[in-house]
Amino acid sequence: MHLTLEFGGGLELLLENSTKVHKVDVPIMDGEGKVAMKGLLSWVKANLIKERPEMFVKGDSVRPGVLVLINDCDWELCGGLDAELEEKDVVVFISTLHGG
Repeated sequence: MHLTLEFGGGLELLLENSTKVHKVDVPIMDGEGKVAMKGLLSWVKANLIKERPEMFVKGDSVRPGVLVLINDCDWELCGGLDAELEEKDVVVFISTLHGG
C-alpha cells in the first residue's frame, strides 16, 4: 500500500537522514487487503526509526505527546489504532513535546 508519512516536531531526527516526508510501500498485513494504524506503527518502528524508538512508540501505540493525523484528521476520530488506511493516505506524526 502506497502511503505518505510525515514526521515533525523533532520526530524526524529519529529517522535516517532526518527526512520529514517519506513515500513508502507498506505490505498488507491482513488477509483483507488493509493496513491498520497499529500495523503501520509496528512497520515504522521496524523500518524507519533508526534510534531511540521509545521517543516514538510506547507499547503498541505512539507515546503520549505525539499527535497523529490521517489525511489532516485526528486519528482518534478515525478509530485510533484500529483506523484502516487506504491507498495514498497521508499520515502525519508530530511531537508536541519538543525542547526549547
